[in-house]
Amino acid sequence: MKFTLSAQSAYSLPTVVNSHGWVQLSPFQIHASGDGFTYLVELAEGAVLEVTAVPAPNGAAITAVSAANPQIQAELSGLLTWMLGLDQNLADFYTVARTEPKLAHVEGKAQGRLLRSATVFEDVVKTILTTNTTWSGTIRMVQGLVDHFGAPLPDDPTRRAFPTPARLAQADVDVLRQTVKLGYRAPYVLELAQRVASGELDLEGWKTAVIPTADLRKQLLALKGVGPYAAASLLMLLGHYDFVPVDSWAFKLVSHEWYGGEPVDKAQVEAAFAPWGRWKGLAYWFWDWTYLQENSG
Repeated sequence: MKFTLSAQSAYSLPTVVNSHGWVQLSPFQIHASGDGFTYLVELAEGAVLEVTAVPAPNGAAITAVSAANPQIQAELSGLLTWMLGLDQNLADFYTVARTEPKLAHVEGKAQGRLLRSATVFEDVVKTILTTNTTWSGTIRMVQGLVDHFGAPLPDDPTRRAFPTPARLAQADVDVLRQTVKLGYRAPYVLELAQRVASGELDLEGWKTAVIPTADLRKQLLALKGVGPYAAASLLMLLGHYDFVPVDSWAFKLVSHEWYGGEPVDKAQVEAAFAPWGRWKGLAYWFWDWTYLQENSG
């Protein structure tokens, strides 16, 4: 099955693919060219499909290993539109970005969209697994969840989709902690899966809900394992850019950009991007840090 999805405004799939590290996490597989990816997705009725996205004029060309089926195509179109941010319009961000030399590049490169997983549940779990660990640790933990609990691809059972909440809800916490090696995060992931599977928590509703950022942030912070950094990161994936995801890297960048290498705190990082208002998260994420990344120790 092949079809093309178009964006509402100027768009670059390679820019989205490389917007952050998500494409390095299973079940994503980035293409050698770096401009597209393959992803395994479990559909609502349980079928696991391999889906490939490559650049197309102002959008993405999609190939799914499946017989032509209007219902499957409609479901995939919805999921991929979300994953690739095809329905996002960043014209207002580009308008304010034009006033700042350090953001002068974003419009020409169609930057601003962040690659998402097929479900908010997957993004929340993956974000929890980025906390208090190295990136290699995150990659290992995500791969472990997929390998142990993901539904297999029929033509190649060694490859699996990200586990659904229902499947993870049946996991043993000791298996999550010791075998998958989630450590202290194991009960957080298990409780999240159980709450979503039971219907108590509707994470997917956040895709379309109109919720003030402050309220959504409170709901995110109420999830065990989600602190201020994780909440800010998830807000950005949900299209809310009012907070900067402040971590040790943010401290380093802001320190060298504005404070001559002197130590800074969270308030100073937030203050550096306060002028960007509801776009402060994107301003931070796509700021031209090239010189600092190449020259700071």
